[in-house]
Amino acid sequence: MQSPKYLLWGPLQKSLLGPAFDVKMTLMGDWYLYSACFLCLFVWFFFGLNYLCLNTSDILLFDFFSLVTDAPHINLERSKENERISKDQIKKRKKKQKGYQPNYFLSIPITNKEITRGIKILQNAILQQDERLAKAMTSDGSFHITLLVMQLLNEDEVNLGIGALLELKPFVEEILQGKELILPFQGVDTFGNQVGFVKLAEGHHINPLLEIAEAAKRTFQEKGFMAGENRSFKPHLTFMKLSRTPWLRRKGVKKIDPKFYEKFISHTFGEEMVHRIDLCSMLKKKQSNGYYHCESSIVIGAKNGGEPDDAELLRLSKRLVENAVLKAVQQYLEETQSRGKPADGSSGKARAADRGGADGDQSGR
Repeated sequence: MQSPKYLLWGPLQKSLLGPAFDVKMTLMGDWYLYSACFLCLFVWFFFGLNYLCLNTSDILLFDFFSLVTDAPHINLERSKENERISKDQIKKRKKKQKGYQPNYFLSIPITNKEITRGIKILQNAILQQDERLAKAMTSDGSFHITLLVMQLLNEDEVNLGIGALLELKPFVEEILQGKELILPFQGVDTFGNQVGFVKLAEGHHINPLLEIAEAAKRTFQEKGFMAGENRSFKPHLTFMKLSRTPWLRRKGVKKIDPKFYEKFISHTFGEEMVHRIDLCSMLKKKQSNGYYHCESSIVIGAKNGGEPDDAELLRLSKRLVENAVLKAVQQYLEETQSRGKPADGSSGKARAADRGGADGDQSGR
């Protein structure tokens, strides 16, 4: 009678080791059966694992080489795309800047006579050392601080610019919060020895002035105007520019000599209380007092001698009505001329027909 172990392991033994090992369980020790099964499982496990590792390594190796070979190509394409985008942006920026020629500006006029008197003394001191610079000096009545430059191409844009200036006032009032904005001027400096200016002294007044300039830039740009400059805003009071006298370069005057103004390096010129912001033209004829042609103004703080805001609104309304009337008249004239041409032709045909009929009547007689 066969043992239970043979009945249990016999079929497994035959299937795994083949008929050559088909022996009686009673003639074999348990150790042989266990060893044979373990050996078979070990062989299968070893070859199966080896096959799996070989295929997996091939896949990983393939992916690695694909990544290594494709990475430079992908990076090159990305680099070309970024370069193309950068070039397009530069072209657009250059095109925009090429057509951008400011012709209007927001001005804070200098009305303190102490400041203007000090600047005249400075200018005269420079002219005593080189009288050829007379044409480079800023004329009387033109002293101001430029808040913002912009380009207004026609009267319609000027009207929109006036509206933007009026919209700026509540922002200015919010920044100042009822306080006066007083600007002290002290010392002299230049921009690259080409533009001479009186410096604005440091102090708590700088931040609100910068905020007003930023609010003005934002307000005009939101209207679609090209406004502002690439360089950062640096408030200053210009008293001379060599660009006004380009012929002096041929005579050897290429820069403002620091010796000309060395006595005014720390000079105190006075304080200006800001009470008005003007929209001025760079190209239109100046006023009789030497100040720029002013399209509109807003009054800041107390209205000390300034033009009332109601009057400013009235002037703007009058300007808009005048422009509307001029456009209507121009349109009427154009329509009248266009209607007159076919009317003249039809009347000519009628007169010719009348003459033809008269001739026919005469020939019939």
